Amino acid sequence: MSELIQSQPNFGANEESLRMISSEPLGNEPVSDEELRPQALDGFIGQPTLKAQLQLFLDAARKRSVPPDHILMAGPPGLGKTTLAMIVANELQVPIRVTSGPAIQHAGDLASILSSLGEGEVLFIDEIHRLPRPAEELLYIAMEDFRVDVMVGKGPGASSIPLTLPRFTVIGATTREGMLPSPLRARFGFTAHLDFYPHEELERLIERSAGVLGINLGKGSAQQLSLRSRGTPRIANRLLRRVRDWAIVHDFDEIEPKDVQDALSLYQIDSEGLDRLDLAVLNAIVKNFDGGPVGLNNLSAMVGEESETVETVCEPYLVREGFLVRTPKGRVATEKAWQHLGLIPPVDVNKLS
Repeated sequence: MSELIQSQPNFGANEESLRMISSEPLGNEPVSDEELRPQALDGFIGQPTLKAQLQLFLDAARKRSVPPDHILMAGPPGLGKTTLAMIVANELQVPIRVTSGPAIQHAGDLASILSSLGEGEVLFIDEIHRLPRPAEELLYIAMEDFRVDVMVGKGPGASSIPLTLPRFTVIGATTREGMLPSPLRARFGFTAHLDFYPHEELERLIERSAGVLGINLGKGSAQQLSLRSRGTPRIANRLLRRVRDWAIVHDFDEIEPKDVQDALSLYQIDSEGLDRLDLAVLNAIVKNFDGGPVGLNNLSAMVGEESETVETVCEPYLVREGFLVRTPKGRVATEKAWQHLGLIPPVDVNKLS
Protein backbone atom coordinates (compact mmCIF):
# COMPACT_ATOMS: atom_id res chain seq x y z
CA MET A 1 0.00 0.00 0.00
CA SER A 2 2.82 2.43 0.78
CA GLU A 3 4.20 2.07 -2.76
CA LEU A 4 0.78 2.78 -4.24
CA ILE A 5 0.33 5.90 -2.13
CA GLN A 6 3.78 7.21 -3.08
CA SER A 7 3.09 6.61 -6.76
CA GLN A 8 0.02 8.87 -6.78
CA PRO A 9 0.27 12.64 -7.42
CA ASN A 10 0.29 14.84 -4.34
CA PHE A 11 -2.10 17.67 -5.02
CA GLY A 12 -1.53 19.56 -1.80
CA ALA A 13 -3.87 21.30 0.61
CA ASN A 14 -4.34 24.35 -1.63
CA GLU A 15 -5.30 22.40 -4.75
CA GLU A 16 -8.79 23.89 -4.99
CA SER A 17 -7.41 27.42 -5.18
CA LEU A 18 -5.31 26.35 -8.21
CA ARG A 19 -7.87 24.32 -10.15
CA MET A 20 -8.97 25.86 -13.42
CA ILE A 21 -12.40 24.25 -13.02
CA SER A 22 -12.88 25.56 -9.47
CA SER A 23 -16.18 27.40 -9.07
CA GLU A 24 -14.55 29.73 -6.54
CA PRO A 25 -12.81 32.94 -7.65
CA LEU A 26 -9.12 32.35 -8.23
CA GLY A 27 -6.43 34.53 -6.74
CA ASN A 28 -5.29 35.87 -10.12
CA GLU A 29 -8.68 37.12 -11.28
CA PRO A 30 -11.09 39.78 -9.99
CA VAL A 31 -13.92 38.58 -7.78
CA SER A 32 -16.36 40.89 -9.52
CA ASP A 33 -16.18 40.43 -13.28
CA GLU A 34 -17.68 43.80 -14.18
CA GLU A 35 -16.97 43.61 -17.90
CA LEU A 36 -19.08 40.47 -18.28
CA ARG A 37 -21.90 41.24 -15.84
CA PRO A 38 -25.27 42.09 -17.43
CA GLN A 39 -26.80 45.26 -16.03
CA ALA A 40 -30.48 44.31 -16.40
CA LEU A 41 -32.57 41.23 -15.73
CA ASP A 42 -33.38 40.88 -19.44
CA GLY A 43 -29.67 40.46 -20.18
CA PHE A 44 -29.16 37.74 -17.57
CA ILE A 45 -28.84 34.38 -19.33
CA GLY A 46 -30.25 31.25 -17.72
CA GLN A 47 -32.35 30.57 -14.62
CA PRO A 48 -35.65 31.35 -16.46
CA THR A 49 -37.96 30.43 -13.57
CA LEU A 50 -35.98 32.47 -11.10
CA LYS A 51 -35.87 35.44 -13.48
CA ALA A 52 -39.66 35.39 -13.85
CA GLN A 53 -40.13 35.22 -10.08
CA LEU A 54 -37.65 38.02 -9.45
CA GLN A 55 -39.15 40.22 -12.17
CA LEU A 56 -42.61 39.92 -10.62
CA PHE A 57 -41.17 40.55 -7.17
CA LEU A 58 -39.45 43.76 -8.28
CA ASP A 59 -42.35 45.00 -10.42
CA ALA A 60 -44.71 44.66 -7.47
CA ALA A 61 -42.36 46.63 -5.23
CA ARG A 62 -42.06 49.41 -7.82
CA LYS A 63 -45.83 49.68 -8.19
CA ARG A 64 -46.22 49.91 -4.42
CA SER A 65 -43.42 52.53 -4.33
CA VAL A 66 -41.67 50.77 -1.45
CA PRO A 67 -38.36 48.89 -1.21
CA PRO A 68 -38.84 45.16 -1.85
CA ASP A 69 -38.67 42.56 0.89
CA HIS A 70 -35.30 41.06 1.77
CA ILE A 71 -33.94 38.49 -0.70
CA LEU A 72 -31.94 35.34 -0.02
CA MET A 73 -30.00 33.84 -2.93
CA ALA A 74 -28.93 30.25 -2.39
CA GLY A 75 -26.95 27.93 -4.60
CA PRO A 76 -23.49 26.63 -5.49
CA PRO A 77 -20.71 29.17 -6.13
CA GLY A 78 -20.24 30.70 -9.56
CA LEU A 79 -23.88 30.68 -10.73
CA GLY A 80 -24.56 34.43 -10.59
CA LYS A 81 -25.74 35.36 -7.09
CA THR A 82 -23.59 38.50 -6.94
CA THR A 83 -24.56 39.46 -10.49
CA LEU A 84 -28.26 39.17 -9.64
CA ALA A 85 -27.78 41.33 -6.56
CA MET A 86 -26.19 44.03 -8.73
CA ILE A 87 -29.06 43.72 -11.21
CA VAL A 88 -31.66 44.16 -8.45
CA ALA A 89 -30.03 47.43 -7.41
CA ASN A 90 -29.86 48.58 -11.04
CA GLU A 91 -33.49 47.67 -11.66
CA LEU A 92 -34.55 49.60 -8.56
CA GLN A 93 -32.16 52.45 -9.44
CA VAL A 94 -30.73 52.55 -5.93
CA PRO A 95 -27.15 52.30 -4.57
CA ILE A 96 -25.81 48.96 -3.39
CA ARG A 97 -23.48 48.39 -0.46
CA VAL A 98 -21.40 45.19 -0.67
CA THR A 99 -19.86 43.23 2.19
CA SER A 100 -19.43 39.61 3.25
CA GLY A 101 -19.96 37.48 6.32
CA PRO A 102 -16.23 36.89 7.03
CA ALA A 103 -15.52 40.64 6.71
CA ILE A 104 -17.84 41.43 9.61
CA GLN A 105 -15.93 40.51 12.75
CA HIS A 106 -18.14 42.18 15.37
CA ALA A 107 -21.73 43.33 15.70
CA GLY A 108 -20.41 46.91 15.75
CA ASP A 109 -19.06 46.47 12.21
CA LEU A 110 -22.52 45.59 10.96
CA ALA A 111 -24.17 48.35 13.02
CA SER A 112 -21.86 50.90 11.39
CA ILE A 113 -22.85 49.71 7.91
CA LEU A 114 -26.57 49.64 8.70
CA SER A 115 -26.61 53.10 10.24
CA SER A 116 -25.04 54.57 7.09
CA LEU A 117 -27.64 53.15 4.68
CA GLY A 118 -29.97 55.52 2.87
CA GLU A 119 -33.65 55.11 2.06
CA GLY A 120 -34.24 52.16 -0.29
CA GLU A 121 -30.57 51.13 -0.53
CA VAL A 122 -29.56 47.52 -1.08
CA LEU A 123 -27.17 45.83 1.33
CA PHE A 124 -25.57 42.76 -0.24
CA ILE A 125 -24.01 40.30 2.22
CA ASP A 126 -22.08 37.52 0.51
CA GLU A 127 -21.50 34.28 2.44
CA ILE A 128 -24.12 35.41 4.90
CA HIS A 129 -23.98 32.00 6.61
CA ARG A 130 -20.55 33.00 7.99
CA LEU A 131 -21.77 36.01 9.97
CA PRO A 132 -20.73 35.87 13.64
CA ARG A 133 -23.58 35.15 16.03
CA PRO A 134 -23.77 38.64 17.62
CA ALA A 135 -23.98 40.20 14.15
CA GLU A 136 -26.76 37.77 13.17
CA GLU A 137 -28.82 38.79 16.18
CA LEU A 138 -28.33 42.46 15.34
CA LEU A 139 -29.39 41.77 11.76
CA TYR A 140 -32.62 40.08 12.93
CA ILE A 141 -33.86 43.32 14.47
CA ALA A 142 -32.60 45.52 11.65
CA MET A 143 -34.33 43.44 8.97
CA GLU A 144 -37.64 43.18 10.81
CA ASP A 145 -37.99 46.44 12.73
CA PHE A 146 -35.52 48.66 10.83
CA ARG A 147 -33.63 49.72 13.92
CA VAL A 148 -30.40 48.96 15.71
CA ASP A 149 -29.74 49.21 19.43
CA VAL A 150 -26.63 51.28 20.16
CA MET A 151 -24.93 50.68 23.50
CA VAL A 152 -23.84 53.85 25.30
CA GLY A 153 -21.44 53.67 28.24
CA LYS A 154 -19.90 50.67 29.96
CA GLY A 155 -20.55 48.55 32.99
CA PRO A 156 -23.65 48.95 35.19
CA GLY A 157 -24.34 52.40 33.78
CA ALA A 158 -24.51 51.25 30.16
CA SER A 159 -27.78 51.83 28.34
CA SER A 160 -29.23 50.83 24.97
CA ILE A 161 -30.51 53.53 22.64
CA PRO A 162 -32.63 52.40 19.67
CA LEU A 163 -31.62 54.01 16.37
CA THR A 164 -34.28 54.04 13.67
CA LEU A 165 -33.10 53.05 10.20
CA PRO A 166 -34.61 53.94 6.82
CA ARG A 167 -36.26 51.09 4.93
CA PHE A 168 -33.67 49.10 3.01
CA THR A 169 -33.34 45.70 1.36
CA VAL A 170 -30.90 43.02 2.45
CA ILE A 171 -29.75 40.57 -0.22
CA GLY A 172 -27.97 37.62 1.32
CA ALA A 173 -26.01 35.09 -0.73
CA THR A 174 -25.12 31.65 0.58
CA THR A 175 -23.70 28.43 -0.78
CA ARG A 176 -24.87 26.58 2.35
CA GLU A 177 -28.45 27.46 3.08
CA GLY A 178 -28.67 24.75 5.73
CA MET A 179 -26.11 26.60 7.87
CA LEU A 180 -28.38 29.64 8.20
CA PRO A 181 -30.29 29.75 11.50
CA SER A 182 -34.06 29.53 11.10
CA PRO A 183 -34.74 33.01 12.55
CA LEU A 184 -32.52 34.56 9.89
CA ARG A 185 -34.02 32.56 7.02
CA ALA A 186 -37.52 33.50 8.17
CA ARG A 187 -36.80 37.20 7.72
CA PHE A 188 -36.25 36.93 3.99
CA GLY A 189 -39.40 37.59 1.98
CA PHE A 190 -38.14 35.81 -1.12
CA THR A 191 -35.65 32.96 -1.50
CA ALA A 192 -34.05 32.48 -4.92
CA HIS A 193 -32.56 29.04 -5.59
CA LEU A 194 -29.98 28.97 -8.41
CA ASP A 195 -29.36 25.71 -10.26
CA PHE A 196 -26.51 24.49 -12.45
CA TYR A 197 -26.82 25.52 -16.09
CA PRO A 198 -27.66 23.09 -18.91
CA HIS A 199 -25.21 23.06 -21.81
CA GLU A 200 -27.53 25.02 -24.10
CA GLU A 201 -27.76 27.98 -21.70
CA LEU A 202 -24.02 27.91 -21.09
CA GLU A 203 -23.46 28.09 -24.85
CA ARG A 204 -25.55 31.26 -25.04
CA LEU A 205 -23.67 32.73 -22.09
CA ILE A 206 -20.28 31.90 -23.64
CA GLU A 207 -21.30 33.47 -26.95
CA ARG A 208 -22.40 36.63 -25.13
CA SER A 209 -19.14 36.78 -23.16
CA ALA A 210 -17.13 36.20 -26.33
CA GLY A 211 -18.89 39.17 -27.93
CA VAL A 212 -18.13 41.39 -24.94
CA LEU A 213 -14.46 40.34 -24.92
CA GLY A 214 -14.11 40.62 -28.69
CA ILE A 215 -13.38 36.91 -29.18
CA ASN A 216 -14.28 35.36 -32.53
CA LEU A 217 -15.65 31.87 -31.89
CA GLY A 218 -16.11 29.45 -34.78
CA LYS A 219 -19.14 27.18 -35.08
CA GLY A 220 -19.16 24.57 -32.34
CA SER A 221 -16.51 26.25 -30.17
CA ALA A 222 -19.02 27.55 -27.62
CA GLN A 223 -20.45 24.04 -27.37
CA GLN A 224 -17.01 22.56 -26.68
CA LEU A 225 -16.47 25.12 -23.93
CA SER A 226 -19.90 24.51 -22.39
CA LEU A 227 -19.26 20.76 -22.16
CA ARG A 228 -16.18 21.43 -20.02
CA SER A 229 -17.66 24.15 -17.78
CA ARG A 230 -19.40 21.92 -15.21
CA GLY A 231 -22.67 23.83 -15.52
CA THR A 232 -21.12 26.95 -13.99
CA PRO A 233 -20.90 30.38 -15.68
CA ARG A 234 -17.82 31.43 -13.69
CA ILE A 235 -15.92 28.40 -14.95
CA ALA A 236 -17.20 28.97 -18.50
CA ASN A 237 -15.91 32.57 -18.54
CA ARG A 238 -12.58 31.51 -17.06
CA LEU A 239 -12.05 28.80 -19.66
CA LEU A 240 -13.05 31.23 -22.39
CA ARG A 241 -10.25 33.56 -21.31
CA ARG A 242 -7.70 30.77 -21.32
CA VAL A 243 -8.76 29.77 -24.83
CA ARG A 244 -8.45 33.43 -25.83
CA ASP A 245 -4.86 33.36 -24.52
CA TRP A 246 -4.18 30.28 -26.63
CA ALA A 247 -5.54 32.00 -29.74
CA ILE A 248 -3.50 35.16 -29.11
CA VAL A 249 -0.24 33.24 -28.66
CA HIS A 250 -0.86 31.17 -31.81
CA ASP A 251 -2.09 34.15 -33.88
CA PHE A 252 -5.53 32.66 -34.58
CA ASP A 253 -8.18 35.06 -35.85
CA GLU A 254 -10.98 32.60 -35.13
CA ILE A 255 -11.19 29.92 -32.44
CA GLU A 256 -12.30 26.56 -33.80
CA PRO A 257 -13.52 23.57 -31.72
CA LYS A 258 -10.14 21.86 -32.18
CA ASP A 259 -8.44 24.94 -30.72
CA VAL A 260 -10.68 24.70 -27.63
CA GLN A 261 -9.74 21.04 -27.19
CA ASP A 262 -6.02 21.71 -27.62
CA ALA A 263 -6.01 24.73 -25.31
CA LEU A 264 -7.86 23.03 -22.48
CA SER A 265 -5.84 19.83 -22.87
CA LEU A 266 -2.86 21.95 -21.88
CA TYR A 267 -4.67 22.66 -18.60
CA GLN A 268 -5.53 18.93 -18.26
CA ILE A 269 -9.26 19.45 -18.63
CA ASP A 270 -10.98 16.70 -20.59
CA SER A 271 -14.18 16.58 -22.63
CA GLU A 272 -16.37 16.07 -19.54
CA GLY A 273 -14.82 18.92 -17.55
CA LEU A 274 -12.75 16.59 -15.38
CA ASP A 275 -9.28 17.71 -14.39
CA ARG A 276 -6.30 15.77 -13.06
CA LEU A 277 -7.63 15.58 -9.50
CA ASP A 278 -11.01 14.24 -10.63
CA LEU A 279 -9.30 11.68 -12.83
CA ALA A 280 -6.93 10.71 -10.03
CA VAL A 281 -9.94 9.92 -7.82
CA LEU A 282 -11.60 7.81 -10.53
CA ASN A 283 -8.34 6.01 -11.39
CA ALA A 284 -7.74 5.19 -7.73
CA ILE A 285 -11.19 3.67 -7.31
CA VAL A 286 -11.13 1.74 -10.59
CA LYS A 287 -7.50 0.59 -10.79
CA ASN A 288 -6.48 0.28 -7.15
CA PHE A 289 -9.78 -0.82 -5.61
CA ASP A 290 -11.37 -2.68 -8.55
CA GLY A 291 -14.18 -0.14 -8.80
CA GLY A 292 -14.98 -0.02 -5.10
CA PRO A 293 -16.49 0.23 -2.66
CA VAL A 294 -13.71 2.20 -0.97
CA GLY A 295 -13.80 4.34 2.15
CA LEU A 296 -13.15 8.06 1.98
CA ASN A 297 -9.99 7.91 4.10
CA ASN A 298 -8.42 5.21 1.95
CA LEU A 299 -9.37 7.06 -1.20
CA SER A 300 -7.94 10.38 -0.01
CA ALA A 301 -4.71 8.68 1.06
CA MET A 302 -4.43 7.07 -2.36
CA VAL A 303 -4.61 10.40 -4.21
CA GLY A 304 -2.51 12.24 -1.61
CA GLU A 305 -5.24 14.71 -0.71
CA GLU A 306 -7.20 15.67 2.40
CA SER A 307 -10.43 13.70 2.79
CA GLU A 308 -12.43 16.93 3.14
CA THR A 309 -11.13 18.14 -0.23
CA VAL A 310 -12.06 14.88 -1.95
CA GLU A 311 -15.52 14.94 -0.37
CA THR A 312 -16.38 18.60 -0.96
CA VAL A 313 -14.39 19.48 -4.09
CA CYS A 314 -14.38 16.38 -6.30
CA GLU A 315 -17.26 14.20 -5.28
CA PRO A 316 -20.23 16.55 -5.84
CA TYR A 317 -19.54 16.89 -9.56
CA LEU A 318 -18.55 13.24 -10.03
CA VAL A 319 -21.75 12.10 -8.32
CA ARG A 320 -23.92 14.62 -10.18
CA GLU A 321 -22.54 13.52 -13.55
CA GLY A 322 -22.91 9.82 -12.78
CA PHE A 323 -19.23 8.84 -12.50
CA LEU A 324 -19.45 7.95 -8.83
CA VAL A 325 -22.02 6.78 -6.31
CA ARG A 326 -21.90 6.77 -2.54
CA THR A 327 -22.98 3.58 -0.81
CA PRO A 328 -23.05 2.56 2.87
CA LYS A 329 -19.82 0.64 2.26
CA GLY A 330 -17.99 3.44 0.43
CA ARG A 331 -17.50 5.06 -2.96
CA VAL A 332 -18.15 3.02 -6.11
CA ALA A 333 -17.22 3.88 -9.70
CA THR A 334 -20.07 3.54 -12.19
CA GLU A 335 -20.00 1.99 -15.64
CA LYS A 336 -19.67 5.54 -17.05
CA ALA A 337 -16.45 6.04 -15.05
CA TRP A 338 -14.90 2.84 -16.37
CA GLN A 339 -15.77 3.75 -19.95
CA HIS A 340 -14.49 7.31 -19.54
CA LEU A 341 -11.11 5.90 -18.47
CA GLY A 342 -11.09 3.66 -21.54
CA LEU A 343 -11.57 0.48 -19.51
CA ILE A 344 -14.06 -2.37 -19.76
CA PRO A 345 -16.34 -2.40 -16.71
CA PRO A 346 -16.90 -5.68 -14.85
CA VAL A 347 -20.14 -7.52 -15.51
CA ASP A 348 -21.42 -6.84 -12.01
CA VAL A 349 -20.58 -3.10 -11.95
CA ASN A 350 -24.26 -2.12 -11.68
CA LYS A 351 -24.70 -4.44 -8.68
CA LEU A 352 -21.76 -2.79 -6.93
CA SER A 353 -23.27 0.66 -7.37
